[in-house]
Amino acid sequence: AIVDETLGALKDARIIERTSYDRAAFSAHREAVRESFEIPWTAITPRQERLIWALNAICEPARMIAAGVFCGFTFISNAGAGAGPGAVYEPEDLIGIEIKAEEADRARRNVEALAPDGRARIVAADAVRFVRDYCGMIDLLYLDAAGPESGKGIYLEILEAAWDRLKPGALVLAHNSVNCAEKLADYLAFVRDPAHMAASINVIIDPEGLE
Repeated sequence: AIVDETLGALKDARIIERTSYDRAAFSAHREAVRESFEIPWTAITPRQERLIWALNAICEPARMIAAGVFCGFTFISNAGAGAGPGAVYEPEDLIGIEIKAEEADRARRNVEALAPDGRARIVAADAVRFVRDYCGMIDLLYLDAAGPESGKGIYLEILEAAWDRLKPGALVLAHNSVNCAEKLADYLAFVRDPAHMAASINVIIDPEGLE
């Protein structure tokens, strides 16, 4: 019910065009993750998982990039609308970026177990460099990375590096908009400036939040 209310607010703000999504497909996705993923811990609550999956299912991004995916759970919460048992559309490229090689390996194993068809892929890379060099336009950018010095403040660096590759109307999702608001002050000021983004909403559905 809370996710439904959130989707309604996002539609009213013209961030999304509709609020309906395939609930049976989401349930299939969630069950597959439960059965096949190794998740040592996660800050992604069930509400957040549903919201992120629903946004991808509604917007159907042809090219989605998720920066900072740890074990792959945040990535598949996005990519699961286009890959695996809960897929509801056919994407062109779904990429999860993790800078720590050992975590990227675990994320890759998790994703390949759930979606062996190769639609979704994990790369071990620096997100700022990766998005700057990416060949193609980005329809959805998900931010959950942390820099060695700036922490979550690296969101703005990643966004600026990807800026010229964001398709008009692209959706940018930033996790930790509530519990890391101080570190994200520059990022939040940027995306809330109508000179940069058509609209931005802080979705407070759990202690972490999503901008």
